Amino acid sequence: MENEKKALNAYTKLMRAAESVTARTNRTMAAADLTISQFGVLEALFHKGPLCQRDIAAKILKSTGNITMVIDNLERRELVRRERAVEDRRYLTIHLTDKGQSLIASVFPRVAAAIVEEMGVLTETEQEELGRLCRKLGLKERRGKGN
Repeated sequence: MENEKKALNAYTKLMRAAESVTARTNRTMAAADLTISQFGVLEALFHKGPLCQRDIAAKILKSTGNITMVIDNLERRELVRRERAVEDRRYLTIHLTDKGQSLIASVFPRVAAAIVEEMGVLTETEQEELGRLCRKLGLKERRGKGN
């Protein structure tokens, strides 16, 4: 019973902290009229270059179905464009447009600064430890449930 109480307490604190930090950092994205998923797509393309939808979905931890809708909305705003591969017409690559490049280039530094400010309540050592612990939790499924 004590293990359950500790686990639930830690989980609740993790989720509350994540939601609180996310809400505060999302203000910068919202000011640019971007959802967190839209920002994630633009950021991935900004730093990685053109990607297929499946790779974008994996990078920002969204389903391919959800990513299609996000990209549709970004395309309507002329921030991204889909391009079919010449050798395989089924394969689509997503590219930033000039307008998208300009937007993410101006928004990303502000979002990064907001994240740095939020994480600034922790020392560098604490940030590294938090990263290690979150990675350990996140990779649990890959290691197997019994490990």
